[in-house]
Amino acid sequence: MKTKFMIWIRQWFNRLRQRWPTQETLFASRWLKPFAPWFNHECFWKLNQARAASAVAVGLFCGLMPGPTQMLSALLVAYVLRTNLPLAILTTLYTNPLTYLPLYYLAYKIGSVILSFPSAAALPTLPQGQGMHSLVIGWDWIVHFGKPLLVGVPVLGSVLAVIGYGMVWFGWRWFSGWHRHGQ
Repeated sequence: MKTKFMIWIRQWFNRLRQRWPTQETLFASRWLKPFAPWFNHECFWKLNQARAASAVAVGLFCGLMPGPTQMLSALLVAYVLRTNLPLAILTTLYTNPLTYLPLYYLAYKIGSVILSFPSAAALPTLPQGQGMHSLVIGWDWIVHFGKPLLVGVPVLGSVLAVIGYGMVWFGWRWFSGWHRHGQ
């Protein structure tokens, strides 16, 4: 028996699929046409359980990269792994101005625990002046935050990627089973 929620989900996906740009429409653009030979392979555009799960994992991992490099890094990693490019790029959008700070704070905390860093009370204060002294204090502040972030961001990205992969893998399996038995 189909629930209203599952029918709504199916209708939502159908509407999304109708509006989703096709490979042909993307590469008809004069900006993307030069890249068509590199990305003209079926594995980058077709979706199945394994490609969807790996594309989401790539997007979740690369979504924690610094600002403008997220989509580019997702594109490159998805290209190397031969997974769905649009889904990998789209999945990076979970980081936005509202989620970026909490995610990086969590990554900092994870890195601090892994590196056994001192508490925030031991942090140097932000520079409040001009000159060489404020640059030295500023550099100390960046270095202090940099080490835990350098460790915490890839760890958090890996954890999110594994969780996302598992959720898509088992969600796809559940939805496919539900779909088969519901008809």
